[in-house]
Amino acid sequence: MPKMPIQIDVNDVNYDLLVEPDRSLVDALRDDLGLTGTKRACNEGECASCAVHLDGKVVKSCLVLAVEAAGHKVMTIEGLARNGKLDPVQQAFAENFAAQCGYCTPGMIMTAKALLAENPKPTEEEVRQGIRGNLCRCTGYAKIVDAIMAASGQPRQRQDPPSQYRVVGRSLPRTDSLEKVTGRAPYAYDMRLAGMVYGE
Repeated sequence: MPKMPIQIDVNDVNYDLLVEPDRSLVDALRDDLGLTGTKRACNEGECASCAVHLDGKVVKSCLVLAVEAAGHKVMTIEGLARNGKLDPVQQAFAENFAAQCGYCTPGMIMTAKALLAENPKPTEEEVRQGIRGNLCRCTGYAKIVDAIMAASGQPRQRQDPPSQYRVVGRSLPRTDSLEKVTGRAPYAYDMRLAGMVYGE
Protein backbone atom coordinates (compact mmCIF):
# COMPACT_ATOMS: atom_id res chain seq x y z
CA MET A 1 0.00 0.00 0.00
CA PRO A 2 1.57 3.35 -0.99
CA LYS A 3 2.28 5.83 1.79
CA MET A 4 0.68 9.26 1.87
CA PRO A 5 2.35 12.52 2.91
CA ILE A 6 0.48 14.38 5.64
CA GLN A 7 1.12 17.44 7.75
CA ILE A 8 -0.13 17.31 11.31
CA ASP A 9 0.04 19.78 14.20
CA VAL A 10 0.82 17.91 17.42
CA ASN A 11 1.24 19.88 20.64
CA ASP A 12 1.70 23.09 18.61
CA VAL A 13 4.51 21.62 16.49
CA ASN A 14 4.00 20.88 12.78
CA TYR A 15 5.19 17.50 11.52
CA ASP A 16 5.47 16.15 7.99
CA LEU A 17 4.85 12.40 7.97
CA LEU A 18 4.65 9.68 5.37
CA VAL A 19 2.01 7.18 6.53
CA GLU A 20 0.04 4.24 5.24
CA PRO A 21 -3.62 5.19 4.58
CA ASP A 22 -4.78 2.71 7.25
CA ARG A 23 -2.29 3.80 9.95
CA SER A 24 -4.02 4.81 13.17
CA LEU A 25 -3.32 8.12 14.84
CA VAL A 26 -2.15 6.34 18.01
CA ASP A 27 0.48 4.43 16.03
CA ALA A 28 1.63 7.57 14.24
CA LEU A 29 1.94 9.42 17.56
CA ARG A 30 3.76 6.61 19.34
CA ASP A 31 5.87 5.03 16.61
CA ASP A 32 6.50 7.89 14.18
CA LEU A 33 6.73 10.80 16.63
CA GLY A 34 7.87 8.97 19.78
CA LEU A 35 5.02 10.37 21.89
CA THR A 36 4.47 7.26 23.99
CA GLY A 37 2.39 9.04 26.64
CA THR A 38 -0.62 8.16 24.50
CA LYS A 39 -1.15 4.52 25.41
CA ARG A 40 -2.22 1.76 23.07
CA ALA A 41 -4.24 -0.91 24.85
CA CYS A 42 -7.45 -2.34 23.40
CA ASN A 43 -7.04 -0.91 19.87
CA GLU A 44 -10.85 -1.10 19.57
CA GLY A 45 -12.02 2.14 21.19
CA GLU A 46 -13.15 0.38 24.36
CA CYS A 47 -10.74 1.70 27.01
CA ALA A 48 -9.74 5.29 26.06
CA SER A 49 -6.12 4.81 27.16
CA CYS A 50 -5.28 6.40 23.81
CA ALA A 51 -7.46 9.50 24.31
CA VAL A 52 -6.11 12.71 22.76
CA HIS A 53 -7.67 16.01 21.74
CA LEU A 54 -8.42 16.58 18.07
CA ASP A 55 -9.30 20.24 17.50
CA GLY A 56 -10.14 20.48 21.20
CA LYS A 57 -12.46 17.46 21.32
CA VAL A 58 -11.46 14.21 23.00
CA VAL A 59 -11.12 11.25 20.62
CA LYS A 60 -9.89 7.69 20.92
CA SER A 61 -6.82 7.83 18.71
CA CYS A 62 -6.91 4.10 17.95
CA LEU A 63 -10.14 4.77 16.00
CA VAL A 64 -8.86 7.81 14.08
CA LEU A 65 -6.66 7.37 11.04
CA ALA A 66 -3.54 9.50 10.89
CA VAL A 67 -4.66 10.80 7.48
CA GLU A 68 -7.93 11.99 9.07
CA ALA A 69 -5.93 14.10 11.53
CA ALA A 70 -3.98 15.81 8.73
CA GLY A 71 -4.51 19.55 8.83
CA HIS A 72 -5.93 19.41 12.36
CA LYS A 73 -4.56 20.21 15.81
CA VAL A 74 -3.76 17.24 18.03
CA MET A 75 -2.95 17.60 21.72
CA THR A 76 -1.44 14.70 23.65
CA ILE A 77 -0.60 14.31 27.33
CA GLU A 78 2.93 15.52 26.55
CA GLY A 79 1.53 18.88 25.42
CA LEU A 80 -0.44 19.77 28.56
CA ALA A 81 2.36 20.90 30.87
CA ARG A 82 3.73 24.30 29.84
CA ASN A 83 7.05 25.87 30.82
CA GLY A 84 7.67 23.14 33.39
CA LYS A 85 4.30 23.71 35.07
CA LEU A 86 1.73 20.93 35.19
CA ASP A 87 -1.75 21.54 33.81
CA PRO A 88 -4.26 21.91 36.69
CA VAL A 89 -5.81 18.53 35.81
CA GLN A 90 -2.40 16.84 35.90
CA GLN A 91 -1.65 18.55 39.22
CA ALA A 92 -4.97 17.43 40.69
CA PHE A 93 -4.35 13.82 39.60
CA ALA A 94 -0.92 13.88 41.27
CA GLU A 95 -2.19 15.49 44.49
CA ASN A 96 -5.22 13.22 44.80
CA PHE A 97 -3.39 9.91 44.22
CA ALA A 98 -5.45 9.26 41.08
CA ALA A 99 -2.75 7.19 39.36
CA GLN A 100 -1.85 3.74 40.58
CA CYS A 101 -0.26 1.70 37.80
CA GLY A 102 -0.69 4.82 35.64
CA TYR A 103 -1.32 3.16 32.29
CA CYS A 104 -4.80 4.64 31.89
CA THR A 105 -3.83 7.98 33.45
CA PRO A 106 -2.89 9.93 30.28
CA GLY A 107 -6.18 9.02 28.59
CA MET A 108 -8.11 9.73 31.78
CA ILE A 109 -6.48 13.16 32.10
CA MET A 110 -7.19 14.03 28.46
CA THR A 111 -10.84 13.03 28.92
CA ALA A 112 -11.09 15.01 32.17
CA LYS A 113 -9.53 18.08 30.54
CA ALA A 114 -12.12 17.97 27.72
CA LEU A 115 -14.94 17.42 30.23
CA LEU A 116 -13.89 20.47 32.27
CA ALA A 117 -13.53 22.59 29.12
CA GLU A 118 -17.20 21.87 28.33
CA ASN A 119 -18.46 21.89 31.92
CA PRO A 120 -16.11 23.75 34.32
CA LYS A 121 -18.18 22.93 37.44
CA PRO A 122 -19.55 19.42 36.96
CA THR A 123 -21.38 17.49 39.62
CA GLU A 124 -19.89 14.23 40.81
CA GLU A 125 -22.44 12.35 38.72
CA GLU A 126 -21.50 14.38 35.62
CA VAL A 127 -17.84 13.51 36.23
CA ARG A 128 -18.69 9.81 36.51
CA GLN A 129 -20.71 10.01 33.30
CA GLY A 130 -17.94 11.97 31.58
CA ILE A 131 -15.30 9.30 32.24
CA ARG A 132 -17.56 6.27 31.69
CA GLY A 133 -15.70 5.40 28.48
CA ASN A 134 -12.32 5.26 30.26
CA LEU A 135 -11.33 1.97 31.84
CA CYS A 136 -9.14 1.73 34.93
CA ARG A 137 -8.35 -1.63 36.48
CA CYS A 138 -6.59 -0.33 39.61
CA THR A 139 -8.33 2.53 41.36
CA GLY A 140 -12.05 1.88 41.51
CA TYR A 141 -12.41 5.46 40.18
CA ALA A 142 -12.89 7.18 43.58
CA LYS A 143 -9.52 8.96 43.50
CA ILE A 144 -9.98 9.80 39.82
CA VAL A 145 -13.32 11.46 40.58
CA ASP A 146 -11.67 13.23 43.55
CA ALA A 147 -8.97 14.58 41.22
CA ILE A 148 -11.42 15.84 38.59
CA MET A 149 -13.60 17.49 41.23
CA ALA A 150 -10.50 19.13 42.73
CA ALA A 151 -9.39 20.34 39.27
CA SER A 152 -12.83 21.95 38.89
CA GLY A 153 -12.34 23.83 42.16
CA GLN A 154 -14.84 21.62 43.99
CA PRO A 155 -12.77 19.24 46.11
CA ARG A 156 -14.78 16.46 47.69
CA GLN A 157 -14.74 16.49 51.47
CA ARG A 158 -13.67 13.20 53.00
CA GLN A 159 -14.20 12.42 56.63
CA ASP A 160 -10.84 11.85 58.33
CA PRO A 161 -10.75 8.91 60.73
CA PRO A 162 -10.64 9.75 64.43
CA SER A 163 -7.12 10.68 65.55
CA GLN A 164 -6.63 7.45 67.53
CA TYR A 165 -6.86 5.56 64.21
CA ARG A 166 -4.29 7.68 62.38
CA VAL A 167 -1.27 5.44 62.40
CA VAL A 168 1.07 7.21 60.04
CA GLY A 169 -0.29 10.74 60.09
CA ARG A 170 -0.73 12.05 56.57
CA SER A 171 -0.41 10.95 53.00
CA LEU A 172 2.72 11.80 51.08
CA PRO A 173 2.88 12.29 47.32
CA ARG A 174 3.78 9.25 45.26
CA THR A 175 7.36 9.40 44.07
CA ASP A 176 6.28 8.38 40.56
CA SER A 177 3.19 10.59 40.21
CA LEU A 178 4.91 13.21 38.04
CA GLU A 179 5.95 10.60 35.46
CA LYS A 180 2.47 9.09 35.42
CA VAL A 181 0.50 12.34 35.02
CA THR A 182 2.79 13.57 32.23
CA GLY A 183 2.83 10.28 30.29
CA ARG A 184 6.56 9.76 30.86
CA ALA A 185 6.26 6.66 33.07
CA PRO A 186 8.09 3.82 31.29
CA TYR A 187 6.13 0.71 30.34
CA ALA A 188 7.44 -2.30 28.44
CA TYR A 189 5.24 -1.48 25.43
CA ASP A 190 6.91 1.95 25.18
CA MET A 191 10.47 0.62 24.95
CA ARG A 192 12.33 0.46 21.66
CA LEU A 193 15.63 -1.40 21.49
CA ALA A 194 17.83 -1.90 18.45
CA GLY A 195 16.96 -5.20 16.77
CA MET A 196 13.91 -5.71 18.97
CA VAL A 197 11.27 -8.06 17.57
CA TYR A 198 7.58 -7.39 18.24
CA GLY A 199 4.67 -9.78 18.31
CA GLU A 200 1.00 -8.94 18.44
